Amino acid sequence: MGEAVPKPGWRAALGRFGGVRVRAALAATIVVALILAVAAVAFVVLQRRQLESTLSDVAAQEAAAVASDVATNGAAAAAPTPAGGSERALFQVVSADGVVVASSPAISGEPPVVGARPAPGETVALRADSLPIEEDEPFAVVVLGVTGPDGDAVVISAQSLESAERATDVLVGLLALGYPVLLVLVAGTSYWLTGRALAPVEAMRRRVAGITATDPSARVPVPPSRDEVAQLATTMNAMLERLATAAEAQRRFVADASHELRSPLATIRAAHEIAAVHPDASDWSTVNTDVLLEVARLERLVDDLLFLARSDERGLHPQSEDVDLDDLVSAEAGRLRRTTGLRVTVHAAPVRVVGDRHQLSRALRNLVDNAARHATSSVELRTDGRTGRALIDVVDDGPGVPAAERERIFERFVRLDASRQRPAGGAGLGLAISREVARAHGGELSALEHAGGAHLQLRLPLPAEPSFPTGRPGIDEDDVG
Repeated sequence: MGEAVPKPGWRAALGRFGGVRVRAALAATIVVALILAVAAVAFVVLQRRQLESTLSDVAAQEAAAVASDVATNGAAAAAPTPAGGSERALFQVVSADGVVVASSPAISGEPPVVGARPAPGETVALRADSLPIEEDEPFAVVVLGVTGPDGDAVVISAQSLESAERATDVLVGLLALGYPVLLVLVAGTSYWLTGRALAPVEAMRRRVAGITATDPSARVPVPPSRDEVAQLATTMNAMLERLATAAEAQRRFVADASHELRSPLATIRAAHEIAAVHPDASDWSTVNTDVLLEVARLERLVDDLLFLARSDERGLHPQSEDVDLDDLVSAEAGRLRRTTGLRVTVHAAPVRVVGDRHQLSRALRNLVDNAARHATSSVELRTDGRTGRALIDVVDDGPGVPAAERERIFERFVRLDASRQRPAGGAGLGLAISREVARAHGGELSALEHAGGAHLQLRLPLPAEPSFPTGRPGIDEDDVG
């Protein structure tokens, strides 16, 4: 018994779709968590420093008030509590010999709380985690030097930082309470938003999963939003269109190739069957001739199909050698005169390119055979290299090519003539092969407008440094075969 195939369920859906949502939500949550943690620490530190700076300013103001009294009335006459001072504010006035001559009631009789002794007019600000007066809480301390009627002294003003500590503790507690709640909200929102953003992608995935070869017209839905997802859907539809076009071209290619291969095989089979049924009435010489002609056509067709298949699979990769196009044109003109009764005109200026002689000769032969097949009485062959590119023009006086068909004739198995019999029509591969060769050499093959016939032009790049033989004349012939 074969293994059971598991049915797709929520786990599979999570792996396809939910996994992305989970990863996106997790990534967003981690990033937000890090940013919030850094911001929270910075906020707490800045808030604490701001509160301590405010209390230090208060201590400085109180020290200045006491110093003003000392400078006017002397150290012993200083007020026990400065005007506007808080209950947690402490101050001392210390004489030059280190004796506390005045202090706030809370520290009356206590020694100096700090040892700093700035000169008159100077100020020292510091933070004390505790004072040697049984006060364990931190204080902001300001020490101010002053000169009074009874000599130099220092004023020490201390402001308790307990309120700043309590405010910081409350702030930390609020942040600790809101931090996880905010992260949960971020995770949930990210998961929901990611799902909404990926919903069109999931719709496209389901649609693509249902597209088969029997429904080549199917396309993925394009969301109304003009974002990257919509561009992805448009790109996928363009890809599906190209695949459908390629599949249709492949089907046509297979059908046409089958027909082209069947025709000579049917002729060979019919000739042998008739000869086998009527051996005495058969002209075996004629039978052999007909069979050999069909075998030759079959070989050419198979050779063309293999050539195009190799071109599609690996490219042509032409060799690099010097090729005189005027020699190729002259050779084809001579062959055409020997095998047809057409009037062949040649205007072959010396043109040399770098390419594959065999491939270029094959391309030119296909062009010449096409012209001979459609010409009424004459074919003209021309070469030219004066325009910066090597040109081969093949012109016939046949029915010509309609403007709407000038590109379609280079498709495979396309023939404008209605006949599918040999030798009236070819297999429809010659021009396609010639264009493949032209493009493999960096050139192009196209059908130009021409009154009274067809005009095909093969364009190839000239070498960077042309090297024509000196004294070599061009060929200008007008012969009748």
